[in-house]
Order: sequence, then C-alpha cells, then structure tokens
Amino acid sequence: MSKKLKISGTLKGYLFWPIILTGLLLSMNLSIYVINRKAGFVMTGYVLVYFLFAITIYYIKRHKIATELVRYAMDYGQVQKRLLKELALPYAILDVDGRMQWGNNEFMDIIHEKHGSRHVISNIFPEITTDLFPKAEKDEEIHITFNKRNYRVLLRKIIAPSFDDEDINWSYYESESSWDGRNSLIALYLYDETEIITLLRVNKEQKLITGLLYIDNYEEALESIDEVRRSLLTALVDRKINKYMQGIDAVIKKLEKDKYIFVFQQKYLSTLQNNKFSILEEVRGVNIGNEMAVTISIGLGVNADSYVISYEYARAAIDLALGRGGDQAVVKDREKISYYGGKSIQVEKSTRVKARVKAHAFREFVEGKDKIIIMGHKIGDVDSFGAAIGIYRIAKTFNKKAHIVINEVTTSLRPMMNRFVGNPDYDEDMFLKNEQAKEIADINTLLVIVDVNRPSLLECEELLEYCKTIVIFDHHRQTNEAIDSAVLSYVEPYASSTCEMVAEILQYIGGNLKLKPLEADALYSGIMIDTNNFLTKAGVRTFEAAAYLRRNGADITRIRKSFRSEMSEFKTKADAISSTEVYLDHYAIAVCASTEVDSPTVLGAQIANELLNISDMKASFVLTDFNNKIYISARSIDEVNVQVIMEKLGGGGHLSVAGSQLENCTIQEAIKMLKKTLSSMIEEGEL
Repeated sequence: MSKKLKISGTLKGYLFWPIILTGLLLSMNLSIYVINRKAGFVMTGYVLVYFLFAITIYYIKRHKIATELVRYAMDYGQVQKRLLKELALPYAILDVDGRMQWGNNEFMDIIHEKHGSRHVISNIFPEITTDLFPKAEKDEEIHITFNKRNYRVLLRKIIAPSFDDEDINWSYYESESSWDGRNSLIALYLYDETEIITLLRVNKEQKLITGLLYIDNYEEALESIDEVRRSLLTALVDRKINKYMQGIDAVIKKLEKDKYIFVFQQKYLSTLQNNKFSILEEVRGVNIGNEMAVTISIGLGVNADSYVISYEYARAAIDLALGRGGDQAVVKDREKISYYGGKSIQVEKSTRVKARVKAHAFREFVEGKDKIIIMGHKIGDVDSFGAAIGIYRIAKTFNKKAHIVINEVTTSLRPMMNRFVGNPDYDEDMFLKNEQAKEIADINTLLVIVDVNRPSLLECEELLEYCKTIVIFDHHRQTNEAIDSAVLSYVEPYASSTCEMVAEILQYIGGNLKLKPLEADALYSGIMIDTNNFLTKAGVRTFEAAAYLRRNGADITRIRKSFRSEMSEFKTKADAISSTEVYLDHYAIAVCASTEVDSPTVLGAQIANELLNISDMKASFVLTDFNNKIYISARSIDEVNVQVIMEKLGGGGHLSVAGSQLENCTIQEAIKMLKKTLSSMIEEGEL
C-alpha cells in the first residue's frame, strides 16, 4: 500500500518554527494594544498576514523538501555503496550458513571471483567454518593462509532488521534473542599480515644467539697420545669446530685452550637441532692414535631479551651440560631446556684435585654451623644411606650435632640401619623423620643432600626453606630441575656412586678422621650396589675408594650377609624374569609385583640388572606399581643410553643406570608409553 512521505523529527521542527513564532508576535501585539489601540489593530493585521504566509509555505513546500531529501538520500546511498564497494579493506557479508551474500572489489580480487555471491565461504577458505562464527556480540579472530598470503580474519555478527508494511520492527532489532535468529549476518574482514609476519620472522631469524663450547677432556685426551702428535690433535679438533661454525655463518672466538664463545643468527638453530648437533659426533670421531676420544659440550641461550641475558642462558646451559657428564648440547630457551647428544660414557677424571678442593670448602661450612642435617632421596637406598653415614662421621669428627632424615626404611636398607639403631656408639636421635627434622632446623643448620639433586625427589623438600646453607653431593646427571640455593654443589656423573665421592672427601677432610667398621661397611655397600658388584661404572677411583674403606674395616662377609633377600623376594624376582617380554628384539620389559615384598622398587632394580645377563639385550626395563606410582628401573651395559630414554618419561639418571616415576597411569599404560618412546627414538635415530 502506497503512502505519502512524511517529514518528522528535527527537520519537521525546523519547518514548523515560523508558525511557532506567531505566538511570539501575538504576545507583542497584545503589548501594543495596551499602549495604543490603533497601533494594536495595525499590528494584528500584519500578524494575520504573517501567519497565513507561514502556513501556506509549510504546506506547499513540505512535499517538495521531502522529495529533495529522498533524492539526496538516494544519491548519498549510491555514494556510500560505491565507497563500500571500492573500500581498500577486503570485506564480505555472509549468512549464518556460511554462504557469501556480498563482497567488495578488494575481497573479490583476492578470491579471484567476479561473481562470488552464494559461494560457501568454507570452499574458499577451508579454515573458516560455521563453528567459528561469533555467537554473541564478541568478535572472533582466526589466522589463515591463502594464495601464499597470511591473513587475520575478523568475524563480526550483525543483525539485519525485519520490515513490515508500516515501518521497521525495532523491538526485534533490540532483543537479545535476535542474535540467534535467521536475520543474523556475519561481516567478514580480511587483514593482510603477510608483510608483518615476514618482518617478524626475519627479525627473529636475525637475532643473535650466544653459545659456549667447551672441550670436556682436553688434558686427559692429550695425555693419551704421544707428545709429538698432541699439537696435531688440538689442530684437528680446532679445525673441525671452526669449519662447523662457518657452515652456520657464526663468529667464534677461542677464550682458552679448551673454551670457545660464538654467536650466530637464530635462523640456523633449526639446522643444528635437525642434525642433532653433528659437531659432537665429528669431534668424537677425531682419532690420530689417541686412546681417549675428544668430547665437547655446547650451551646455547635462545630468545633472551638482551645479549647479556643470552650469555647468562648460555652459561647456565653449559653448566648443565657439564653437570650431566658432557658430550652433549643444551639449549636454554627461557624456561624451556632441550638436550642433544650425551650418548658416550662419562670419562673418569684421573686427578682428585677437585675432590680435595671440595673437601676443604665443605670443612669450612661444617665448622661454621651448629648442627648438620643429612638427607637423601625418597625411598632411600644403600648408596644414599652410606653417603649419609660418611657425612655423619665428618660432622662428629668436628664435634657437631648431626641427624639423618629417613622416613621409609626398605628391606634392603633395614639390615644395615639396624646396626646403628640402638648402638651406644651413636646418638638416639641419629635418625629423624620429616616433622622432627623441621622442628630442629634453623638458620644455623647445615643441610647436606646426598645422592640426589632434584628438589621433588628429596625426603623432605620443605627443609630447603628452613635451612639457608645447603651442600649437595651427587653422582646423577643434572636436569633443568635443580636446587638453586646450594652454596656448594659437588655433582660428578662419572662417579660410580655417591659413596665413592664421600669416601674421597673423607680422605681430604682432615681433623684426624677415623671411620668405624660399621660406617666403612655402609659406604662400601653403597659402592657395591651402584656398581652391581663392581661390574658397572667401576673406574680406577672406585677401587681406590673401596681400598680406603677396606683399610678402615669394611668386611665383605658382613656386607654380603646383609644383602641376602627373603624367600618371597626371590620368588617375586623369578616370576618377573620368567614373564619378561622382549620388545624389538633387544629390549627386555618386565613387571615386578609389589604385594608380597617390602621394597619392590629396589627389587625392580635388581631384576633389571639380572635381565642384562641375557644375550642380545641392549637394555632392560622393570616396572613396579608402588604407592600409587609406576616406578621404572632402566639398565644397560654400553649400547644404549637409558638416561636419555628415562628423561623422555620425566626421569633421569646415568647412561647405564636410570629410572623414572609415572603418576596417574596403570602398568599397562606405562608399558605402552615406554614402547612408544623406544619406537620413536629408534625411528629418529636417537637409539
């Protein structure tokens, strides 16, 4: 039904003003009547003429003005439509089903379509689906790639108001339910980010990475070769390093005879990671008659805010690489740490100068404190116990009160510990539990941690906050989880056991220290267990430490009797071995029951050692379900680095002795995870 155009709003008010002013003239007319009646009559005539003239103009010109407004609106709409069509920003309108209703020229040029109407947007941009459309007033953003260009897509929901014969249904437009109606439309904006992303990538690739490269065994390698060929060996190693650095356009500077610093662009980092830092293998392969292979360690600091911080990251990374035994590269990317290499056996240092220096430093800390608390790892073993006994003897030598924190005593440890409990030669409070230790710990307490360097594995992690002076003795490889507050850290992965390290400290600590036979037994037992009766990781210094302990009264017969197991443990061990699964022809996987034994984790480690006696077995893995955790004991001889495997599962250890703890999973799930890790590492060439 056609209707006449009506003028309303502000414009109607402007047209009506002349009529409204008639009232003002009438008021003035009345005022003139009061002053002079004749003048009032004359004024009345003029007011009537003005009023009739205003009414006539209002009704005659109203329709003409409305027509002009409509013509202007149409022209304005055409201009607005043209501007939107030629807008430089790609823009399109979609319905709620994802079909294109309209697109401006820029958008059509991008998709190379002249008639894009009714195209389904997901056919053009597969990443844009109806699931990504905004459900409310909040815009949605996604990033896509189209025709080798990068775009940021902004999706905005708009409401197309409904019409009836009278006028706009504004109540629908304002209702919240209209957001889910069929009148909803989706506005799509494309922002080209190709140049920005390219500049960001180039900027990131051109950032300089600071790296440190140390030769692990410089002196030892030179000593293993004739003097006339030593200069040739150093020259070959130096040439290998410099040639490798030239391949990544790096600037390298030799700081010392066995230390280098280098910088290179970050774009080459992926190359180094993909070839797993092949320089490690290249340097190790240098052989001109030297009995000992040369190994290097690399530390890189990545994504630091400044070059000073990048250097600090590199320092932390190289310290971690050396603490893990060397022959590896460590990349520190802020808080993230990645490891590469570390497959060779750590070479035992022939000199004991470092042990002597550490012993003298440790003595100063002992003499400066009132009491000493000694702590090992959870579910303590013979090595942590023997090392704690050695530190206890040092404390007593210097007349210091000492305590050993032990919460859970395993069956393998109980025979040894029972020889100290109730012994008149030792204090009644020699052994404490967590709560007792926290009560006596204060600022004047020295906390000595043995056989562990990870806070989460400590008997009582809270003691790190109670004690301000912390000393660490350990032989396990370091990880990114470290005890940062230690004032003295003696971590040597090449050592066979912590008991070996403590035995060396005892020889240099001074103070006329004299071990008692029981204490020598404890230390000797720790070395025997961790070396599997001197079959694994037993070096020259291991036997020297064992000889020192024998001279102090260690008795092999007494120790062997304490190692004898119960019949139930023997049967459990036999059942686990009989049900062993051989995976990929070279990996033995067994499950140790935990129902009839007190120390299933210790028994699992013994089973893992036994499985290595099977021919063609490169590594053995024994899983134990104990205390709502799955414990994995991993062992190898020399063909496989089980420490790297266990690190993939959140654990760690040594090249031939390692372990891990898994939570919130079953034995079968843990076996699947282990098999998946082994398969992926073999495919990637890590094993």
